[in-house]
Amino acid sequence: MQELNKERFFSVELKSKACLNNVTMADTGPENVLLEGTIGNLKLAEFAEDAILVVTGDKGVLRINLSQNDISKNQQQKEEVKE
Repeated sequence: MQELNKERFFSVELKSKACLNNVTMADTGPENVLLEGTIGNLKLAEFAEDAILVVTGDKGVLRINLSQNDISKNQQQKEEVKE
């Protein structure tokens, strides 16, 4: 049996470079921005101050301002749509 890849990959697609706060990239090309990479094997996933989801891997950290409450609301909305 082949061992599954445990690395956590991410992809972020933005409609405009103006949506970025900090990044290094070439000044040429289309306006769309696509960031892809891996944070490696999952070490920890936690909420910081209940307002930021922090996913830590052995190769990096991914942060997003997403609270536990946001996730709960989204799950409830999905359940309501199924009914």
